[in-house]
Amino acid sequence: MEISPDDEAPFPDPWPLRFADRGHTDVRRIGSGVEGVVYSLGEDRVAKVWNGRPTADVRLTRQVYADIARRPLPFSTPEILDAEEYEGGVLVTYERKLPGVSLRADSAQVDYERELPTQHNDTLLTVLHGLASVPGTDAMRQMTVQGDDRPLWREHDRFQNALAALVDRAATRHGAALAAHMPDFGAGVERTQRALRSLPDAPVTAIHGDLVPPNIHVDAAGRPVAVLDFGFYTTAGDPAFEAAVTAAIWDMYGPHAEEHTAELTRLFAHELGHPPATLAVYQAAYALTTYDLFGLDDSDGHFRWCVGQLRRNTVFSA
Repeated sequence: MEISPDDEAPFPDPWPLRFADRGHTDVRRIGSGVEGVVYSLGEDRVAKVWNGRPTADVRLTRQVYADIARRPLPFSTPEILDAEEYEGGVLVTYERKLPGVSLRADSAQVDYERELPTQHNDTLLTVLHGLASVPGTDAMRQMTVQGDDRPLWREHDRFQNALAALVDRAATRHGAALAAHMPDFGAGVERTQRALRSLPDAPVTAIHGDLVPPNIHVDAAGRPVAVLDFGFYTTAGDPAFEAAVTAAIWDMYGPHAEEHTAELTRLFAHELGHPPATLAVYQAAYALTTYDLFGLDDSDGHFRWCVGQLRRNTVFSA
């Protein structure tokens, strides 16, 4: 759940009183995202009130968190301590509060300067190295990417083939909306799928899938101390996918976004050993599988971003 600062609810909020009834005396709404609202319950715990998340999904997420925690990492990751279902089927999870503060605000809220801070680049490399050291597990393979209706890995034994099938399902959902902005849409989808299937086998590791700046916390010295909000695109897969997506989404909306994506893509290719062509394939796949999650025309910022990504992508628009 990507969290945006949110000091006040737009309507009377019943949750602080409910949490107080459970014995929590320092309840504060701290943010909201696509999937729900987050409350601080004091120094060591938060509560997440989910929008439409079934209990079975949380059990799976809890196992994924436990799988990640088995690997020693230089930063903390989430831990679900308890979960309960309230009236109306509303699910609430109680989680360990993670340390640190957001590395920076999201680019939808603040324009990033042209020069990427070296410390931020180093932080990203540390996080990417760390996650790439966590083996992919059965629980991770059972995760469903947001917007889809089935576990990504179902009926597949290769991440690349599973992602190609997801591209096909996503293009079928609302592809006409994208096709209205790019006449060669069908051919671009086919090129992307062929390119995905032709990628060589790679290590299967934990994929966060949404490493935007607010989802990385740092300490006072700028060192990464926590990675949070798994679930949007969390799965097991090729660590090159994580690097490709992170380069693309780090600055999505700022005045230098295109330059930052190109710069981070080059940095990750050089430092992590991922072929640039592989990163381009995965960036096209990400745009093709998330374009319709928030809107279906260019009035939606994410939809516009996906259109721009695909128009510039050397695989999709070859």
